[in-house]
Amino acid sequence: MAFRRRTTLLTAGAAGLLAFTLAGCGSSDASDAPVEHKNFAFAGKALTIAADQSTLVVTPADVKDVEVDRQVDGWTVFGSGPDASWALDGRTLNLAVKCSGMIKNCGARHTVKVPRGVAVTVQDADGRVEASGFDTPLKIVCNNGRVTVKDSSGPLDVTSDNGRVDGEDIRAKSVRAGSDSGRVALTFAVVPDSVVATSDDGRVDLTVPQATYKVAARSDDGRVDVGVDRSASSTHVLTARSDDGRVTIRHS
Repeated sequence: MAFRRRTTLLTAGAAGLLAFTLAGCGSSDASDAPVEHKNFAFAGKALTIAADQSTLVVTPADVKDVEVDRQVDGWTVFGSGPDASWALDGRTLNLAVKCSGMIKNCGARHTVKVPRGVAVTVQDADGRVEASGFDTPLKIVCNNGRVTVKDSSGPLDVTSDNGRVDGEDIRAKSVRAGSDSGRVALTFAVVPDSVVATSDDGRVDLTVPQATYKVAARSDDGRVDVGVDRSASSTHVLTARSDDGRVTIRHS
């Protein structure tokens, strides 16, 4: 009987701890964490950045090396972490944060400055990506998180498996943007030549300067509004599709 009573008390205590921890559980904000800085010598023309469990901010800058600022914060219950690592392996910059446990609340933020003239590919798992100011090719593949691109003029290719894709003040002539589950919203500062914007489960919004466009717009389950001048012979081609969501194309 005493054994059963001790077992019950232990179980209740564990349940109480779990409930208390869950009540205070949320996404850890690493923006207030101490900043670590590291330079990685780099002389290539193309860089891949592989990151996970982190907000990733990427910009070109007047720097010789790849420069990284890192902030990491969080905690776990019956686990370990956050454990952060960073390394440049050839042309791939690996930015990893490991956090495991019954309950975990870890966050990280990496700010990466890339030498101007370098083409960048971002491979992100479970985090947010922000990129701005690129005039070289930029490709972003995000497995689970929001992607925001601003003021970029190089060819742009952005996809998110689970998160919205936003493009602001885009000057690229060629853009591909898609989300499996999330809104795709692109605003252009100059007339593009080719845009393909798709969402499997979310709305698609394109805002473009005044011009005449060749337009292909479709939604399997949603309204389609096209408010731009159209011509089948235009060299400025806009393709917008949603499987489940509204599609809007309008002038800025």
